[in-house]
Amino acid sequence: MEPGTPIRVEMTKWGDRPHWEFDGIYLGADEHGEWLGFPEGTLNRRPGHEFVSSVDAVTLVTADGWYVPTFQAPGIWCDVYIDVSTPARWDGDVLRAVDLDLDVIRMSPEPLESPADWMAGPGETFIDDEDEFLEHQAAFGYPADVVAAARSAADRLVPLVRAHAAPYDGSHQRWLDALNARRDRP
Repeated sequence: MEPGTPIRVEMTKWGDRPHWEFDGIYLGADEHGEWLGFPEGTLNRRPGHEFVSSVDAVTLVTADGWYVPTFQAPGIWCDVYIDVSTPARWDGDVLRAVDLDLDVIRMSPEPLESPADWMAGPGETFIDDEDEFLEHQAAFGYPADVVAAARSAADRLVPLVRAHAAPYDGSHQRWLDALNARRDRP
């Protein structure tokens, strides 16, 4: 895929239940995987909810990872938001994965004015939606190997994000800059 190619992300929940959908652009690839860009103003939709992103973001797609990390530009409550999911796969210019509830989140380093009860402190990393993961295992019948892969991915990611290990070390900045440069083109 060529840099600048329009792409679509279609996430589902287990059992082919619709979840988040949004459009972006393919930015390129490096040693970490493929990078996708989502400019400020991107419409994000799922059944019953939608929002327009308030900052630029880039997402990394790895070859076989059970996760999809998104890196946010400064200005919102988190700087890293990792969806634990089945490995993402391309279907033409549409990226598909099944969201498995667990999220690994690194909070923005700046203190929030009114943080929600579930949020950690500035710069902290934590796993979110463990209760949802447990509920959906029973309700949707996640297979044991999927549960094990999701749990393992979340548990492996937390220390990597906390240690600012690559690609959680600022490697994404190059791709945020590339996204911003594309916006400046006529």
